[in-house]
Amino acid sequence: MSLTDREREIVALLRRDPLIGSAALARELGTTRAAVNVHLSNLGKKGVILGRGYVLSEQQSVVVVGGANMDVKARSRRSIVSATSNPGTSAMSPGGVGRNIAENLARLGTRTHLVAAIGADGLGDQVLAATSGAGVHVEQVRRSARATGTYTAVLDTDGELVVAVADMAATDELSTDHVNAARDLIAAASLVVLDGNLATDTLAFALDLATAAGVRVVLEPVSVPKAAALAHLVAADRPLHAITPNRDELAALTGLPTRTSRQVEKAARALHDRGVALVWVRLGSAGSLLSSADGAVTLDAVPAEVTDVTGAGDAMLAAFCHALLDGAEPAAAAAYGHVAAALTIASPHTVRPDLTDRLIRSTHA
Repeated sequence: MSLTDREREIVALLRRDPLIGSAALARELGTTRAAVNVHLSNLGKKGVILGRGYVLSEQQSVVVVGGANMDVKARSRRSIVSATSNPGTSAMSPGGVGRNIAENLARLGTRTHLVAAIGADGLGDQVLAATSGAGVHVEQVRRSARATGTYTAVLDTDGELVVAVADMAATDELSTDHVNAARDLIAAASLVVLDGNLATDTLAFALDLATAAGVRVVLEPVSVPKAAALAHLVAADRPLHAITPNRDELAALTGLPTRTSRQVEKAARALHDRGVALVWVRLGSAGSLLSSADGAVTLDAVPAEVTDVTGAGDAMLAAFCHALLDGAEPAAAAAYGHVAAALTIASPHTVRPDLTDRLIRSTHA
């Protein structure tokens, strides 16, 4: 939803005097107080102002543009035997990389808006209700004629992923028009997070909108095929604040080998040359490498008893963004992210429902 001319006038007056009342606004605009209250209500629904204090939402907010779907997780009771039936359990819960990141951010206390597409079906209703219930602003989640996407994961008895199948048809329909409808939210955001599951033209459009508004962007490449498809978007004329590949995705982004630590650092420097300020390479149980123009630092993974690895990377990225917005240095934000990942791995949930800033900090202490 873009702002109307009258709404833009009201926002300009609020910037000038945040304590102005609706009666004074009406006098300034030559209209009625009732009409002003309607506009203020609409601005609240659009996420531009927060409540009756008329505090502008540009005070630390994140817009996540990405996938939302229903996760189906099946876990074998014993080590997986391929090409046959394996006894186990299964469960469904809302998922999607973008949606998971948004929910984690909201649970940590960051004001978060989600731009996504889901089906106009029962699964979509469940995804929308759960996401909104977690505190995410979902006014920019579109209902598609396509079925709500699903991510079906098969886990071994130890909680490690064996194979997954993603049906993201609804997310594929998230278009530049849909992103353009959220351009005011994006322009007012403190940070924009982009999910590599999006179509490349949609990704490019969202990145360009944020760049034009001077908003920092974090890009999650998601997978090797997705990283290869979006590699051409990572260029000096589209500066990224951060990109968060694993070792193989880094190779796909750069076309360089990434088998050794020295090769990973060299590939990360190649992304700096293409306008990326921070390259945070996930190295699994070996931790991660955070590279900036000042050099690279290695961070250890936080030990955790594995219950379910699904969603750990999403929690890690969300916590990283939350800490950055809270003023943490990048290395400290990355360490905070590692704790969030460990807490999520130890939980049976894709997004840990009790995840809070206090929990992370008490675990990290």
